[in-house]
Amino acid sequence: MERFIDRCRQEGLKVTPQRIAIYQVLMGSRNHPSADTVYREMTGTHPTISFDTVNRTLLTFAGIGVINTVESYSGSRRFDTETEPHHHVHCVKCGRISDFNDLEIDALKVPERITREFDIIGHRMVVSGICTECGKKMMRDK
Repeated sequence: MERFIDRCRQEGLKVTPQRIAIYQVLMGSRNHPSADTVYREMTGTHPTISFDTVNRTLLTFAGIGVINTVESYSGSRRFDTETEPHHHVHCVKCGRISDFNDLEIDALKVPERITREFDIIGHRMVVSGICTECGKKMMRDK
């Protein structure tokens, strides 16, 4: 939380109770929640908060680098408080996103045809698949 508060202040962003509460919801979730998920959880403790406020706050947090946006096939943007380099595996059935680290993937070089056109600031891999739970469900439904 200290790092979050320090970063907000460095960026000239006021540290309000609502912003702290939104960040705490994110910190309490390892599921890479969407803005809608964060909003629904927030309404229990902050019944007057609007979805727009939650969404704009999440985008602001991503803009200053205290959270990351995560790839999702569901169409809704998902968020991640883990800002250290890592990769994701995504279940195309239920939408679950899990983190993983791999030194071999980290060491992969970006192809020269890309580096000629872009200044690379980072890279991560997204692996798509079907999680164990969804696989079991699919087998039961056959």
